[in-house]
Amino acid sequence: MRRVGGVIHAYQKYDPVQFPPPSAPPPDLVSSAFEQAMMYGNYRELTEEELANAVRLDPSQIAGLGPSLDMLRAMLEERKRKILETYETYSVQKKARKAFQNAAKRVKVPKKMESLFRQAIHREQPYLLERLWFQAGDDGGDTARGLLNVTERMSDKHQVQELASKYDFTGQQSMSVPKSLEIKEELEKIDELLQQLEQAAETAQIGIIDMDLLSEFAEPGDMQSLEEMRQQVENLVREHAQRQGLEQDKPGGGFRLTPQAYKIFQGKLLQRIFSELQPSRSGRHHGDVIGEGAVELQQTKPYEFGDSVANIDLPQTVTNALLRHGDQRPLRLHSDDIVVHKTRNHPKCATSVIMDMSGSMRYDGQYINVKRMALALQGLITSEYPGDFLRFIEMYTFAKLRAPGEIIELMPKPVTIHDPWVQLKCDMSDDQISEHQIHPHFTNIQHALQLSRKNLANCDTPNRQIVLITDGLPTAHLEDEWLYMLYPPDPRTEAATMREAMLCNKEGITINIFLVPSWSQSEEDIRFARRMAESTGGRVFFTSGNNLDRFVVWDYVNHRREIIG
Repeated sequence: MRRVGGVIHAYQKYDPVQFPPPSAPPPDLVSSAFEQAMMYGNYRELTEEELANAVRLDPSQIAGLGPSLDMLRAMLEERKRKILETYETYSVQKKARKAFQNAAKRVKVPKKMESLFRQAIHREQPYLLERLWFQAGDDGGDTARGLLNVTERMSDKHQVQELASKYDFTGQQSMSVPKSLEIKEELEKIDELLQQLEQAAETAQIGIIDMDLLSEFAEPGDMQSLEEMRQQVENLVREHAQRQGLEQDKPGGGFRLTPQAYKIFQGKLLQRIFSELQPSRSGRHHGDVIGEGAVELQQTKPYEFGDSVANIDLPQTVTNALLRHGDQRPLRLHSDDIVVHKTRNHPKCATSVIMDMSGSMRYDGQYINVKRMALALQGLITSEYPGDFLRFIEMYTFAKLRAPGEIIELMPKPVTIHDPWVQLKCDMSDDQISEHQIHPHFTNIQHALQLSRKNLANCDTPNRQIVLITDGLPTAHLEDEWLYMLYPPDPRTEAATMREAMLCNKEGITINIFLVPSWSQSEEDIRFARRMAESTGGRVFFTSGNNLDRFVVWDYVNHRREIIG
């Protein structure tokens, strides 16, 4: 008899109602990886266990896939109850105490060590016995062996006391000291498994359960079913990981982040930023400007003096003339008859973002906020304003142009000079001097502005701006080929920085300063930021650091509105 329908696949223990379908929104697997990468400057591959621990599933999604976690928990609790109802700990405490005292009496120590030995026995301090053992010298001598025996008996006594105080025994059967230590180990294993099962029931993280440890207590059939359930959950997590841009180089290998994961993480940042805005300001765009533009719209408006005749809606204009003049011939057009198509503009913005990575940015993890902001801004422009120009510049003792893919690896520079007064200069034209030999933790705003100005110079748009994110005054600047590193901040450095800011202003580049808090920030830092903003027609934003990404992104959106409005 011929079968109809080809191969029929059977899915065992699969509940399509409870288990998440492929179309369900996946759990967030990339945010934790990116946060870790921003904190430490890089990210290593995630193992399957680490990936499983990072996932938060709905516990209802694993219902019916294997043995009940409540059943396993009840089995362990029953095992624990029987142990506590069987044994008592009063007699074993006496045995442990007596064994310790007898071991101490048998040890003969030199006279010069007697005082410390009595003190160690009286106080029951292992570290004092360790000191005596080192003083004994000969590891194989009677004294050294006796001290080791005393130390072991003291440890047994302490563990028995911990067992008695940690668990409430109600039985009558006495235990030997070795038996009590076995019972203690077993009870601690049960407690650890109960904690794992409770967490797994709350989070559906089957991967956190120690299967080898559980196999000491559970039945083989239950372990097989639990292992099947764990494999199904791992397959689900692996599928979600691939959907979110986490690639696995080889089976059993680690997971690495891909450009797709970057886009997902940036999207989540933007979603969080715009969801935190006030309802009255929640709109993303008010639409493009209506006026003399390059793109013709379907909507029309009456002709006004100055409108381009190239945008005339000829059919509507003729219709208006016919309606007004009727059958009169020849047909004459009047200005009231003419209508023109509305148009829209697509202006471009050119932005250079200067990210302070000097030594002080390590305070309160401000560098993490800066990198999070940069990723969010790059995601916004890529998705909403793909025609805009964006550059990122890392600022420390020097200024370096950085690609968006390098942002996550940036770290604040280590402080290499702790003197309260630093007056250094270096001839950068000297071939014998390398950048790696120079102290990196200073703040060179002048060089960063100069590099930004050069990158924005050739942009074919008048809408150019610099977003400067820093925590205060500059402490380094360039004069011809000489690099100056001056701390406390010197007027000479500020003057060089202000000259560069004025050059930016002369070329029509606006400087917006986002001032983040720092341990060394003073009133003079704020005054400097205000002076630079006033002299260049820019603005100063004071942020707490944690909301830096929201401030920068929303200001960029508002700036775009001002341009097109």
